[in-house]
Amino acid sequence: MRKSSQVHHEVARSAPFQLAARVGLVAYGVVHLLVAWVCVQLALGDFDGDGVGKADKTGALQSLAENPEGELVLWLIVVGLGFSVLWQLLEAGTGARRSRKEKLLRAMNFGEAVLFGYLAYSAAKLAKGSPASSTDQAQLAFIDGLLDREWGKAVVIAIGLAIIVAGLFIAHHGWSKRFREEQDLRSLNRSTERVVVRLGQVGYVALGAVYAGGGVLVIVAAVQSQPQKATGLDVALKTLAAQPYGTVLLLVVALGLAAFAVFTFLDARFRKVH
Repeated sequence: MRKSSQVHHEVARSAPFQLAARVGLVAYGVVHLLVAWVCVQLALGDFDGDGVGKADKTGALQSLAENPEGELVLWLIVVGLGFSVLWQLLEAGTGARRSRKEKLLRAMNFGEAVLFGYLAYSAAKLAKGSPASSTDQAQLAFIDGLLDREWGKAVVIAIGLAIIVAGLFIAHHGWSKRFREEQDLRSLNRSTERVVVRLGQVGYVALGAVYAGGGVLVIVAAVQSQPQKATGLDVALKTLAAQPYGTVLLLVVALGLAAFAVFTFLDARFRKVH
């Protein structure tokens, strides 16, 4: 274990890895900035995205693929997120994390590795001119298969609750300013540090709320035996748009996700990569 941890630190402290990990964070921020823009489009009544596609991270990447310079940007995202996957797996798989807090952080690292990996895979497919894989059909089939079983409804509800808990954990991670433990802000003056922290708080809370909303839809799908209601961020945002004051709520979500994107750009500069 000690040797593994030593190798981890040697790799993480190397200049190429440091740069690649930070590029990955920037790429992740770009994706969320694009999702925020899709939210604005939905708020303005463009439910079809005017060709952008689905109101989720894959749809946001699709919007890049349709621009002349999009292929290059997509490949940069692939490379950056690819290194971020390696970084998060190293963080999740090494070190003696025995406390409850450390175990939660390890789970968060692993979850981010999976998310980064999926986004990198989708971006690579789009960069090569192929349609990105849609998780909606797979998720629909999975939920539908569970609801066909006698015990399936309870399992789907449990999945929905787990997603809500994950969303609340993300929101709490931001609101409690725990992300500050991952950053080195000593070079900033007080006012600039305050701006970075506020962006992190708002961004993480918005991101957590979006995931928690998706968990609520999973539970609704189970209770109403309608698996099509549990098909990811796209349905969650479009459901929100259809509610009273949906335009205002979507604009709030867009601002929150944009704040998270800007925070991620700053995080790329100040994150401790070790």
